[in-house]
Amino acid sequence: MPRDPNDKPDVDVVVIGGGVNGTGVARDAALRGLRVALFERNDLAFGASGNSSGMIHGGPRYLTYDPSVTESSCLDSGYIQSIAPHLLFRIPFLFPVGAGPVSHVALSLIDAFFEAYDRYQPLKRGKPHTRLSADDLRALEPGLRGDVIGGVSFDEWGIDGARLVAANAVDARRHGARVSNHTTVLRVLRREDTGAPYGVEVRDRLTGRAETVTARVIVNATGAWSQITTGLAGLPDKSAPVRGGKGIHIVYDRRLTNYAIVARTIDGRQIFLEPWQNMSVLGTTDDDYYGDLDDVCATEDEVRDLEQALAKVFPAIKGARAIGTYAGVRPSLFAWGKIEDKLSREHEVIDHAAHGAPGLVSMIGGKLASYRLFAEEATDEVARLVGRGDACATHRRPLPGGERVIDPFALADRIGCDAVAARRLVYRHGSDAELVAERVRRRPAERAVVCACEPVLEAEVRHVVEHELARTVADVARRTRLGLGACGGYGCALRCGQLVAGGQGLSPRAGRLSALQFLEAQAARRAPALGAVQARQEALGLASLRAEVGLGRSEEDEP
Repeated sequence: MPRDPNDKPDVDVVVIGGGVNGTGVARDAALRGLRVALFERNDLAFGASGNSSGMIHGGPRYLTYDPSVTESSCLDSGYIQSIAPHLLFRIPFLFPVGAGPVSHVALSLIDAFFEAYDRYQPLKRGKPHTRLSADDLRALEPGLRGDVIGGVSFDEWGIDGARLVAANAVDARRHGARVSNHTTVLRVLRREDTGAPYGVEVRDRLTGRAETVTARVIVNATGAWSQITTGLAGLPDKSAPVRGGKGIHIVYDRRLTNYAIVARTIDGRQIFLEPWQNMSVLGTTDDDYYGDLDDVCATEDEVRDLEQALAKVFPAIKGARAIGTYAGVRPSLFAWGKIEDKLSREHEVIDHAAHGAPGLVSMIGGKLASYRLFAEEATDEVARLVGRGDACATHRRPLPGGERVIDPFALADRIGCDAVAARRLVYRHGSDAELVAERVRRRPAERAVVCACEPVLEAEVRHVVEHELARTVADVARRTRLGLGACGGYGCALRCGQLVAGGQGLSPRAGRLSALQFLEAQAARRAPALGAVQARQEALGLASLRAEVGLGRSEEDEP
């Protein structure tokens, strides 16, 4: 039966969207003492947050047309480093300048530009840039093209966006919030008299269970899906003006360089190859996107354009082994007439009272680097609408795992695992790695390695299923990087599926199906970066695996 809008609401705020902005608001609101429920249609970090370039960077290029974005990004980067120190790693950049008629003038201008950027570096604990000669560049990276005349170096901070989202969600739950992934919002309920939203109808996409949850305020934090979400409340598209920009990245099987190397595409856009965790990432594109937001994939043309552009500066990319691609859609603020990479990366909190829906708030735009600030501003608006709530503390309170430093080598000795496995475990979970270690102490068999590429222990898989809302093999991969290495998941997905199914009381067949769905999705992401011969071999491998586990194509096997 329909809920009476005059009944006492179940929560103070419903957050729609489980990306970094949505989980950031859920955490902030929960820390302020508000009752929170968050619903995510797919999985945490499924969209742009988990498919970014993996950096908390200041964005020096925004200095030319949006300097406030550079300042806020650098400021919030400093806060994120202090609350999640285990997740950050320094990425030094090289910006080479090739020979040409005005190369020396260009190098002087670039040098002057980064002098301006240096003013913001202290905010994010960055180092001042350095002007380099051609010999300096070749000594640092011998793989650069031979005709460089010089360049500059500067640094940024790398981060695992999916882990950042998971940490915010875990902390929100620890402070009383309800967080539900794979749960789609079917409708935003509104009062007939005032038009004010008072709740949502939701359905769990894995179990089919439906329910109504009422709230005093609803926050739309769905990024590129924002216009779809406001449509669920009957509002027009222009009420949440987002211009989605598709960005793709190519993943390589190892570190090809110890520096991020900047290059330019044929139309002058900036791209870079970066060393990122155990691999290398080349990106990114920026193109208007109008397709299915639940199925964003790279194309062969996009892959070829990126590799050709980088080869002009770093020829060794031609012989590197690509093991996959990933893609996301940036929810940039809408503007007509601008080319995509000139769109503002600023953010905006919209109160839809102006559209006849008081109590509905949308978060538009933003960057990973300034998510905490954006979430603070949105939660300030929620607290105003609710009429209560403590002051923001997210810049001071450590995220789970950020409370203290853990020695990975001591951890490896204590639980009897490989030192590399312990280091990766500590990177992902920080001090919460002790929770996984305690599992191994109680059940020594859980020190077994499920995924050798990353590596990932059985205890970690079980931990993210029990404590981090991992409900599928793909969910486990986002939280642990299981199956995202050179093996493509073929050596670990089926075992992971067994653990996922067992941890949720599901059938063995459900675990095999989850593994097969993950492998098929990974194969689709690899295809644009593979040649025809390797693609045919991969198709044969998948067909053999389906036959081995007794399942047809996963989409035909779903109940």
